[in-house]
Amino acid sequence: MSVTQSLQKLKDSLKTSARMPVVFLGHGSPMNAIEDTQFCRGWSELGRTLPRPQAILVVSAHWMTRGSTLVDVSAMPQTIHDFGGFPQQLFQQQYPAPGNPELAREVVSLLASHHAQEDDTWGLDHGAWTVLKYLYPDANVPVFQLSIDMTKDLDWHLEIGKALSDLRDRGVLILGSGNVVHNLRALDWVNGRPRDWAVDFDTMFAKRLDDRDFASLADRQGLGSLLRQAHPSVDHYIPALTIAGASDARDQLDFMNTGFDLGTLSMRSFIFHAQ
Repeated sequence: MSVTQSLQKLKDSLKTSARMPVVFLGHGSPMNAIEDTQFCRGWSELGRTLPRPQAILVVSAHWMTRGSTLVDVSAMPQTIHDFGGFPQQLFQQQYPAPGNPELAREVVSLLASHHAQEDDTWGLDHGAWTVLKYLYPDANVPVFQLSIDMTKDLDWHLEIGKALSDLRDRGVLILGSGNVVHNLRALDWVNGRPRDWAVDFDTMFAKRLDDRDFASLADRQGLGSLLRQAHPSVDHYIPALTIAGASDARDQLDFMNTGFDLGTLSMRSFIFHAQ
């Protein structure tokens, strides 16, 4: 099936809607799922203001693949507790939202040129459910995940977002979950004071995003040592690029939850939405 045919099938199966926003959330620690923090309060407020989607596609930092882009086609995605050393209460959390296998398979077709494949073994990792529980606490909106191929250059992930952008007109909320700055090796457990280089990267990212200079944000060589400090691994950075790629020049950009947790986790989140 061609990309054009896949898009037409989506248009036939999903109701036309006002153009949905695209959202990137800095998810930080899994503990946000069970603690009352300024960040999770921000997510709850965002959930009250977003238009209700027909489905949610999540690009999470915590589903990394190599050489392929996987799409979860599960009918009932499992809640994955992909962490250790946290209180038992966190492991008891469940987010029993349904999947959307038909739509997920159409996304596989849309991303055929990006080596997309079906997968039914994943579910919802903590990059997804720890924020979704605040956005849509009733877990009644179909949701499925898209993996990030760690073998590809950063601009590849911008192109993934661009390829998915037409879903916005079919009632699909494209949600990225990661962190604009994510360096677990340099956390400040005592004072939580933001590191200078973390603030520099966060500020630079926000300005270039606002300027729509996405190409520079995907230029690993140009970002140089500052990127390596902010992201020893780029898994938490990639979802932000995918969301940027799904935006267009007509969108308004808004930031929320600006600030740091433990000194090296930027919780900056952003929304591109039609004006």
